[in-house]
Amino acid sequence: MEKIKSLCVYCGANFNGDEVLKQAIVDLAKTMVAQEITLVYGGGSVGVMGVIADEVLKLNGTVTGVIPQFLMDKEVGHKGITQMIITENMHQRKQKMADLSDGFVILPGGFGTLEEFFEVLTWLQLGLHAKPIGVLNVGGFYDPLFAQMDMMVQHRFLKQANRDLVFNEADPAVLVEKMQGFSAKPDEVWFRDRNLT
Repeated sequence: MEKIKSLCVYCGANFNGDEVLKQAIVDLAKTMVAQEITLVYGGGSVGVMGVIADEVLKLNGTVTGVIPQFLMDKEVGHKGITQMIITENMHQRKQKMADLSDGFVILPGGFGTLEEFFEVLTWLQLGLHAKPIGVLNVGGFYDPLFAQMDMMVQHRFLKQANRDLVFNEADPAVLVEKMQGFSAKPDEVWFRDRNLT
């Protein structure tokens, strides 16, 4: 795989003020800027979105935001980023963010963050892209989600090979390093023989 030049970061439009999370975001920004990796994100100025954008900008990194017009109209778009791309709707936003990125990092968030995570993970399983996906699992935030994935494997709704496609790390530097060495090996047999054993 070629060196990652841009990472799409999925994260919450809210921020709970957690100092451990804030430090993880600062460390992720430092890791990305040190490796000249562009941040691609949802374009917001609020929540975790705003924090990651501001931290990358503080270090003179490059930030590309992608936001639908209706959210710009609500004045939640970041005014100080390197580039802002405005789309007509959420579907175009997600597609554009994926197209611009060499990989995906998932930070703590809510429904929208999970929806984006599982969409790109499903695309990887289907072979629609071969980009690494990493969960920055700050303070065990996503432990229950990984337990659910293990349950899916146990009940034969998910193959272990596809469960293993996701990196799960608490340290941003370790996460990005593992993503840099990613090689996609999804098990696509399920759509040929419907056999999950």
